[in-house]
Amino acid sequence: MTLSPKTPILVGSGQSLQRPNDPRTASFNTAADPVALMVEAIRLATADAGLTSLPALDALRVVGLLSWKYGNPAWLIAQDLGVSSREYALSAMGGNTPQSLVNAAATEIQNGQADIIVLTGSESTRTKARAKKAGAELTWRKTGADVPAPTAVGEDLVMVSEYEIQRKIVMPVQVYPMFETAIRARAGRSVQDHQKHISELWSRFSNVAAKNPNAWSQNAVSAEDIRTASPSNRMIGFPYPKFMNSNNDVDMGAALIMCSVEKAEALGIPRDRWIFIHSGTDCHEHQFISERWTFAETPAIELGGKLALQNAGVGIDDIGIVDLYSCFPAAVQLGAQSLGLDINAQLTRTGGLPFAGGPWNNYVMHAIATVMNDLRNAPNELGLVWANGGYTTKHAFGVYSTQPPKEAFKHAYPQDQIDAMPRRSVAKAAEAVGPATLEAYSVMHDRDGKPAMVHAACLLADGRRAWGESTDATLGSAMCTEEFVGRAVELDAAGVVHIK
Repeated sequence: MTLSPKTPILVGSGQSLQRPNDPRTASFNTAADPVALMVEAIRLATADAGLTSLPALDALRVVGLLSWKYGNPAWLIAQDLGVSSREYALSAMGGNTPQSLVNAAATEIQNGQADIIVLTGSESTRTKARAKKAGAELTWRKTGADVPAPTAVGEDLVMVSEYEIQRKIVMPVQVYPMFETAIRARAGRSVQDHQKHISELWSRFSNVAAKNPNAWSQNAVSAEDIRTASPSNRMIGFPYPKFMNSNNDVDMGAALIMCSVEKAEALGIPRDRWIFIHSGTDCHEHQFISERWTFAETPAIELGGKLALQNAGVGIDDIGIVDLYSCFPAAVQLGAQSLGLDINAQLTRTGGLPFAGGPWNNYVMHAIATVMNDLRNAPNELGLVWANGGYTTKHAFGVYSTQPPKEAFKHAYPQDQIDAMPRRSVAKAAEAVGPATLEAYSVMHDRDGKPAMVHAACLLADGRRAWGESTDATLGSAMCTEEFVGRAVELDAAGVVHIK
């Protein structure tokens, strides 16, 4: 195959972070804000590409951030770097975003719409939280009215329906435990055996983070410590103590430089820095969890991953380097199951969001940066990245290699096929009074580690889903030691679930 001059490649990556003992954090306002972390990451990516400075850019795109509202952060970054760009953009929200931005940039470069694009993102959540706790008011920069608003990129998706809002089931920490109990019941494991299973998975992730110089936490944690609730590992939403939750309390940034082969050659970027993206896919599950057919399967991951592999001309067994999104153990298990990966294989290159760090929407940019370096060290391998946003809702995939693709980069968006898949109808509380079967549940705990609220997904005899809840601490405690999935329940007019 003759390599087209418009072939999209990644040529540079950079990762930045500041820790609590960083001298910059001695004063909150002199700490690196998100823009400063992105500027540092871009400078590292520039050096990684073998460049001393960046040329004029076609686009500078920032992943939507939560720890500070700048107005147009891309414009501030460009000013700090002394670089110009035709487009200053800010993305939609979602953990899938970094891979989706790579897919979009690759498509534009291949189509001749752009020659060089920089992607970046960061959060200074930890510094902001410490400042708030100390009562300090941050004076980080914002753009004024004289600076145009950023170009909006990416797909926004409403992910919470009236049914979840009514039951106040709106946080991932409430939802992912439901996936976990459904996975556990499907596997036929006891509560105790499943806790051991997922804690061993997470311990393997922590071992990877311990060897990752860019990880937030470089401490390997034993499976027993991960699954055992303690003052430093309090139970949050059973079956997840703190160590099984994404760690967003970090100050981290990352950046990627993408360009065409033609541009890389013109800039003199060495061939050994090039990473080819062979294919990419974007898609989403049925957007409301109330309408998912089951909490133990993710058909959009299965189809999206299958198409990413097919379009790269490879199979899952050809992939040697994998990073699966890892906000909670359920995500990794659903991803591995849908992609046909062994759960005991190395499924993270960073150490995952709980250990390497979960800077809100931007974790996957760190994953891609890490995969790039791993591929350079193993040039005969193929890499696969799966990015996830919402409640295993929005998905993006990328297949990478140091070697050119068999054919030109291909992108797939199979949403029509996914939208046609079976979905549940949902019953309102008044329609659901009477018998039901408990399908999945989570047990939310208070700050003292005591069961406070049970959220239960139930199936009615006609196949509709209904939500139930309970503040019965005795029931909540029992649900943490016994299997309740599959049990017969009664729902009353208020939607309170009663075990038969």
